[in-house]
Amino acid sequence: MLDKALWISLTLIVLALAMNVIRLARGPDIPDRLLALDTMYVNSIALIVMLGLWLNTKTYFEAAMLIAMLGFVSTMAICRYLLRGDIIE
Repeated sequence: MLDKALWISLTLIVLALAMNVIRLARGPDIPDRLLALDTMYVNSIALIVMLGLWLNTKTYFEAAMLIAMLGFVSTMAICRYLLRGDIIE
């Protein structure tokens, strides 16, 4: 039962990633593309956590935490650059 649920969730996460790539490529303006990139971070974290559950290892959870921290910092840096024109004051 758990295998079937993991396959369904992996399929849906990959489908969400594909839709994010389409939004990233065809986004009408920069904030929409930035939101698609941020959502891709979240979906990739979910994909890595599901892979960790499937393989029953803890290493993937640590990798997901690192990607979450880097995703947050990079999103803040890009938003700050778009709003102010510089990252470091």
